[in-house]
Amino acid sequence: MKRTHLLVLILSSLAFVLAACQPQVFAPPRLATATSLAESSPDTPKEPLILPAPTPTASSTRRDAIETNSTEPINIWINETSQEHQELLTAMMNEFTQQSGIDVALQLVSPRLLPDLMQTAVLSNTLPDIVLHPIEFTVTWSEEGILDPELASSLIDEIGFDSFDQSALDLASVNGHTAAIPSDGFQQILLYRKDWFDQQGLETPDNYADMITNAEAIFDPENIVSGFVIPTESNLITTHRAFEHLAIANGCQLIDNRGEVRLLDENCQEAIDFYYAIVNQFSPTGVQTDTSARNAFLEGRTGMIMSSPAILNDLVEATPLDQNTGIVTSITGSDPNAEAANFGNLTYLGITTAANPETASAFAKYWFGEGYGQWLAVESERKVPMYLGTRDQPNRYFDEWGELPFIADKSIADIYGEDTVNLLKSSVADTNRWGFDHGQGAVTGKLYESLTISIVLQEMLSGYFDSQQTILEATNRVVELIPNYQFEIVLTPTPAPDS
Repeated sequence: MKRTHLLVLILSSLAFVLAACQPQVFAPPRLATATSLAESSPDTPKEPLILPAPTPTASSTRRDAIETNSTEPINIWINETSQEHQELLTAMMNEFTQQSGIDVALQLVSPRLLPDLMQTAVLSNTLPDIVLHPIEFTVTWSEEGILDPELASSLIDEIGFDSFDQSALDLASVNGHTAAIPSDGFQQILLYRKDWFDQQGLETPDNYADMITNAEAIFDPENIVSGFVIPTESNLITTHRAFEHLAIANGCQLIDNRGEVRLLDENCQEAIDFYYAIVNQFSPTGVQTDTSARNAFLEGRTGMIMSSPAILNDLVEATPLDQNTGIVTSITGSDPNAEAANFGNLTYLGITTAANPETASAFAKYWFGEGYGQWLAVESERKVPMYLGTRDQPNRYFDEWGELPFIADKSIADIYGEDTVNLLKSSVADTNRWGFDHGQGAVTGKLYESLTISIVLQEMLSGYFDSQQTILEATNRVVELIPNYQFEIVLTPTPAPDS
């Protein structure tokens, strides 16, 4: 499958244009939030880069390392943009080229731009061959014909079906196939100032009641200390992720096996009431992002945040706070039937329907072969292996994860201890994510592409809806994303006032 450099540059240029357009003054109503989608980022990540690997010379090529008769170039998208990942991936692509004789066009894609770039690639017939992406899009892209589940499933069998986390395989199941190959993942974590909690005799914040009690106890507006901070910006995926975690903690499900949206259930109303109460009363004023939550915690201006494990590095290097921070992965809501729930963020290696099967297969085997250990070793705190080990060493990668490089010559286990390692790596894929356990992962993917939940939550916090209107509005907007919806919605939201 040949592609011109021009088409690749068009995609790259589009990414730069999208990133360059920064939002204007924030206004809460829907028109303002809808037009701001994909226009800003908490960390201003580096934008997509084209990093073609050098064509190997006869002396450097080792075709016996990866058996393939194809020399067709391969176009790979990776949803990471840090300098460390750029250096690692450049080296990995060079190694793959030397072993296979296959040239690589590598594009590092900011996660917030990935859905838009993929849709642009569909329209322009310039799909990549390989795309590393989060679980939110796996089922959606499979059902849209972007990913090739049959090829992914055959490769999983060839690499070793039993070598993968079985729950990760199940989450990406589509019509009897696994839509993409599980690579790695992490659990969303709730961090709290353990030293402050101990001083005030507060309980571990692993349930609704203790979370809101502790947030109130820590809240000290005179000294600019908040009780709880999470992302609330409408154009952030993490705004949705934080709420989804709190919702599933109360047994609130997006949709059932029949395809009926369940957001009007009482446990969902309880979840959004809790969300509104703790954020509205005990968080800082104004819209929050991942960066503002991180900074508030590192600077001693809040008692609790929700974050990815990427912050664990900052706790050691910037403060240090590692010894004074408690970590929670599972939360329980207030519903009598609620069970403790974690929130797993998984990453999959997807092979698109535009790929040359032989070339794509060669790369997948490299990724889960010589490349895998290298991949895990960069920012290892958020890369718990979903490929557990080889046939000869079935749990090699999973068992060794806590000992991977973390800071300088120290591992996560060295700094945080084995108990924390086990907490972080256990049950990452055993997560009751919206839609996936009910065969409705494609609906969840559409929500993440449109940021529907993030938008309506910010509208609520901005005073556009109360919590009851918000759950009704969210239901209607989800239903709008489902073609030929078969179920009646009895209630409708109160009309919004003129802005």
